[in-house]
Parts: sequence; C-alpha cells; structure tokens
Amino acid sequence: MGDVYILMLVALGVLAVMDLVVGVSNDAVNFLNSAIGSKVISMRNIMIIASLGVFVGAVTSSGMMEVARKGIFVPEYFYFNEIMYIFMAVMITDIILLDTFNSFGMPTSTTVSIVFELLGAAVAMAFIKISANETETVSDIWKYINHEKALLIIFGILLSVVVAFSVGAIVQWISRLIFSFEFHKRSSFVTSLFGGFAITAITYFIFIKGLKGTPFYKDIKYLVEGNTLQIMAVSFILWTMISQALISFFKLNIFIFIVGIGTFSIALAFAGNDLVNFIGVPIAALNSYDAWHASGLPANEFSMGVLGKKVPSSTLLLLMAGAVMVLTLWFSKKARTVIETGINLSSQNEAKEKFEPNMMSRFIVRLGIGINTLLTKIVPAKTVDWIGSRFETPSIALPMNKTYDLPAFDLIRASINLIIASVLISIGTSFKLPLSTTYVTFMVAMGTSLADRAWGRESAVYRVAGVLNIIGGWFFTAFSAFIGAATVLYFIHLGGSVVVAILLLLAFLLIAKSYIKYAKSEKEKKLVRKRKKAELLTIGEVIEESSDHISKVVKRVNKLYSNVVKDLSNHDLDKLKKTDKHVKKLNSEVYELKEEVFDFIKSLDDSSVEASRVYILILGYLQDISQSIRYISNSSYKHVNNNHKDLKKGQKDDLTVIDNDLEALLGDIEDTFKNRNFNNIVNILAEKQKLFEHVSESIDRQVKRIRTEESSKKNTTLYFGILVETKDLISSIMNLLELYQDFDLQVKRNKI
Repeated sequence: MGDVYILMLVALGVLAVMDLVVGVSNDAVNFLNSAIGSKVISMRNIMIIASLGVFVGAVTSSGMMEVARKGIFVPEYFYFNEIMYIFMAVMITDIILLDTFNSFGMPTSTTVSIVFELLGAAVAMAFIKISANETETVSDIWKYINHEKALLIIFGILLSVVVAFSVGAIVQWISRLIFSFEFHKRSSFVTSLFGGFAITAITYFIFIKGLKGTPFYKDIKYLVEGNTLQIMAVSFILWTMISQALISFFKLNIFIFIVGIGTFSIALAFAGNDLVNFIGVPIAALNSYDAWHASGLPANEFSMGVLGKKVPSSTLLLLMAGAVMVLTLWFSKKARTVIETGINLSSQNEAKEKFEPNMMSRFIVRLGIGINTLLTKIVPAKTVDWIGSRFETPSIALPMNKTYDLPAFDLIRASINLIIASVLISIGTSFKLPLSTTYVTFMVAMGTSLADRAWGRESAVYRVAGVLNIIGGWFFTAFSAFIGAATVLYFIHLGGSVVVAILLLLAFLLIAKSYIKYAKSEKEKKLVRKRKKAELLTIGEVIEESSDHISKVVKRVNKLYSNVVKDLSNHDLDKLKKTDKHVKKLNSEVYELKEEVFDFIKSLDDSSVEASRVYILILGYLQDISQSIRYISNSSYKHVNNNHKDLKKGQKDDLTVIDNDLEALLGDIEDTFKNRNFNNIVNILAEKQKLFEHVSESIDRQVKRIRTEESSKKNTTLYFGILVETKDLISSIMNLLELYQDFDLQVKRNKI
C-alpha cells in the first residue's frame, strides 16, 4: 500500500512543477507591470532584476509553508490517507483552475485559490468523516476546519480591493499635482525627498514582508521589532541624502532607481510568500509521508497531528523551485498575456480594449462624469484650470518608427504603483492580514490610472468593465476553488487510487490541450497584420501586403458560405452554431483592423496619403464582405435554433446551384490574389453577371412559389435575406477586385 502513496508523492511533485509554471505565469503581472509599462529599463534588465528577486524570495520562503500544513484545517483530526486525498484534490484542482485563468489572460490570486481549495477539500473530507460517525453532527465541522482563517482571508480580499484602489488613486493624484507630467523640471530637493520616501518604504517592505517568517529574520529580529519608527526615520534621512547626491553629482534619474528596486522588492515578496501556493501542499505531503512511514501504523490509523508542529523546509527544494520560477518568468508566453491585460487597463495611451462594456461599467462611468461635473461647478474656475494644467500630457515629437513605442505610463505612476503596493502589503503583514499580492498590486495600478486621467471618455467604459470582470473573477476563483476541490475529493474518496490516476490523466490532458490551443491561437495570422509606421508607404506596397490576406479571407468566406448552405439544408444546428462562431471571429478581426486605421493614417507622411486611401477602401470592402456572411450565417442559425420549418426542396436546390457557382468564382479569386495574377481580374468580373442572374432567377422562383404554393413566412423571410445578402456579398467582392485592377494598372504605369 505504501507504493501507492509513493506514486502519489511523485504525482504531487510533477503537479508542483506544473503549478509553479502556471502560477508564475499568472502572478508575473504583480511585479513586472510597472517596470514594463514605464519602459525606462530594458526588458532584459527588468527580467534580471525580477529573477534575482524571485530567486532570493524563494530561498527565504520556508516559514510560509506552515499555511498548507495547518493554516486552513486542524491536522490532528485527519488520518494520513485522508490528508493525502486532500492534497491530491487540491493540486489537481489548482493547476486546472490557474491554467484556465491564464489562458484567458485574467490575473487571479494564487493565494485565494490554494486557500479555498484546501478549505473545500478539507470540508468535504470532514463531512465524509462526520457522516460515517454516528456520534457527530454537522455542527462538529468547526473542530475540523480553521474557519477563522477563512473568514479573515475573505475580509482581506474585500479590504485590499477597496483600500488599495482608494489609496493608490489619492496618492497618485497628489503626486501628479506636485510633479505634473514634466517631473524632470521639478527641483532636485523635491525629487530627492520623494526618492527618500519611496526607497524607505520599499526597503522596509523588503525586510518586513520579504524576510519576516524566514529563518534569516531571527538574526535581525532584535533590530527591527520595537524600533520601527526609528528605522523609518533614519532610513528616510539616509535615502534622501543619497538621492540628492545621485541627482546632483551623478545626474541620475532617481525614478529609474525606484522602479528597479521596487520591482526587486515585489518579486522577492511574491516568491517569499506565494511559493507556498505552488509547492506548500507537495512539501506538506512529503512531511506527512515521512512521519507516517516512520510510525509503522496503517495509513487509516495514523493521526496527522505532526503537521501542527513547525517543520523546516528543504533548502534544496526551495532552490529548485526558485529555478523553475525564474525559467518560467523568462520563457512563459502566457505570463506575457496576463501582463498585457494589466498594462492595457492602466495605459495612459489608447490601447486595444480587451473587455466589452456592460451595464454596470456604463453606470459607473456616467456616475463619475456626473460627480466630476458637479465638482467643477463647486470648485473655483481658476483652481479647476490649475489642476487641469498639472494633468496635461506634453506633446512629444518622435521619429516615425518610434510612434508605437511610447510607454503605457510615466515614471511617476510606475514609482507610485510600487511604493503604495509595498506600503500596503507591509501594513497588512504587520496586522497579520492575509493580503493577496495580486489584489493589492492590481488595484493600486487601477487606482493610479484613474487618478492620472488614463481612463478618458474614449476608454473609461471598457476599462471599468475590465476591472469589474477581473474582480468578479477573483471571487469566482474562490467559489470555483472550493467547489472544485470538494468535488474532486469526493470522487477520490469513492474510487481511491484508481480515481486519482484517472483525474491526474484528465488534468494532464486538459493542460496539454490548453497549451496546444494557446500555441495555435498565437500562430494564427490576423486578417491583415498590424502595421507599423513607414511599413506601407506606397500603393504597390499596400497591394502586395494585403494580397495574401485577401486570398485567405476569400478562402474562409468560400468555406463558410458552403457550410451554411449545406448545414441549413440538413437542418444541422450544431454545425451551424460552429460555423457562426467562425464567422464572428472573422468579423472581429476585420473590426480590429478598422480600429487601427486612425493610428495607421496618423503615422503616415504626406507622400503616403494615397496609399492610406487604398488601405481604407480595402478595409471597407472587407467589412462589407464579413457583414454579409455574418448575416447569412446568423439568420440561418437562428432559424434552425428556433425550430422553424426546413427549407423546401426547390429552395435548397437553388441555394446549392448558387453555392457551386460562387465556390468556383471565389476559388478563382483566391488563386488570383495568391499568385498576384491581377490580369485575370477581367475574366472574373465577366462571370459576375452570370452569378447575379442566378440569384435573380432564384428570387423570381420564390415569388412564384409564394403565389402558387403554400409556403412558410419564416422560410420566405430567411430565403430572401440569404439571396439579397449573397448579392451584396458578390458586389463587395467585385468592388474589391475592381479596386485592385485600377490600382494595379496605376502601379504598372508608375513603373514605366
């Protein structure tokens, strides 16, 4: 039987490595956003600084491992086999949950996930034990569970969200009033005072949050405890003097130094305190196995009270975990996706909005606008104008190839993000509140971006929606973690090691599928890839660049149209739904391209205006094409989904003839653009009229059917809609061909 638990330990070890990977991918947003968003330190140096912080934090994290052993449940009331089932359920649930959030680019809390997974699995096991014991009732659940800790964590979630956002917004607003966006023009004395305060807060954070609870802390404990104010005062004076010297004599930008040391401190605290979320459970399982194996008792008779004692973690294991975390930091693509979400939501510039507005985000934005309008009426006009001038961003003249390299926010905001996060987490630690580094760092960043007027009228509704989605995701994490771990534990209890093996296989398959799907989505080509400045300056370059993409669009439209006709004729709801999903994706890609037109045109010089006109016309026709196929697909899907009658045989036959003709025509167009053989456009245009005639004849036949045969009103509406949109689809494609024909001739004349 011991062999089964050895296999479980091996499985937990593998899960720990996988959990480290997905966990770091999720939490990298906590300590990289400020440095990456400000773009004052090269990406390579940022990664080196963060890696050092993560590695040091991992080595100093052993004191935090007690949470997994006794922080959530009371171990002496469980036997070894029950504890192993709990740990297996927790790790399987955790890795699937975190990877799911990472795949969607949603930052969530690894602290909350592991805590509520432990809570869910322990509660499920406790209820199983209570149901098997005639002397116990449901009320006895509290002797098994450390419920005070769970309530404290929930309180910490609510408190950290509100406080971090509010404090971040207030401090950023005051800081902007002091420095404005032209902070480099402030006196060196004011800047050095800011540097003294910032670096003092961050270095104190390193000692309190980063080292407290570690074996190293006992060596400096007598210096820190009871001397907080003295340490802070001396540090402030010392760092202010150092800042002044660096500014005056070495001409150093102190804000860059603040961002660098702040990134190190948050990375250190993350690894030092959150490592337990990834390997705490496997290490606790290893400690449990060692104690049980030495006892010689059966697994279902050995009480796990030993977990209530303090057990030092293996330094070698911590070093290995730190190495895995650092490697993940450098190579994880999913980490970049989560980082991108945080930066986009706090960007000072226009960014691609990832979240759709909702009713709540619109209400909050309207409320904010109303409050702002009211305040401007109360506050004197001169004061309002002065405050407004402090938030005016200066115009920066950059070379064309630098337009898209502007930072998401400046050094002031990057510094405030790190300072406030450090201070709040330090305060939370001193009060023994289990604040999540994810919650604090993210909400501080959102608060500072709001105060910095990054959420303008153009972007506010999207960014508020994003914040609401992510906050909702945090609470959904807790719920999902609890229910998921409890469910997995119950199945493990029913099936034992066999179910463990099945669940492990399922978890590995789901993770593998997730990574394959993610890799595939990363490789997918956009309809027309996002242009950079000076990339497309002439009509010839626009035609050359877009030909491949149009060839692929025509190929996709051809396949989608054929699928709709075939699946509508077969009344196949599942396939119509799948096709409609692909059509929506096509429309979304074209819409994204349309949104990029502003930046594209703004980036061009005067000699490229004609090329921009060609580009706009191409996108316009692509949008017409995508909207036509969207209507055809969506109306067909709704018709079948609403259980309306099938098309009549004559209607099906007419659509099949049109589909065959259109398929041949679109095939020729695809080859034309793929091979750049624009001389063939004349022949293709000649085929247009023939296809138009088929569509018109189909309309006439349907009119005759309505007058002479019994016909369904819904079928007629759908059928006419498909025919009319097919005609519009053909017209849009032909207009695109004529455009290419005209400008291809112009390019050839220019060459002559």
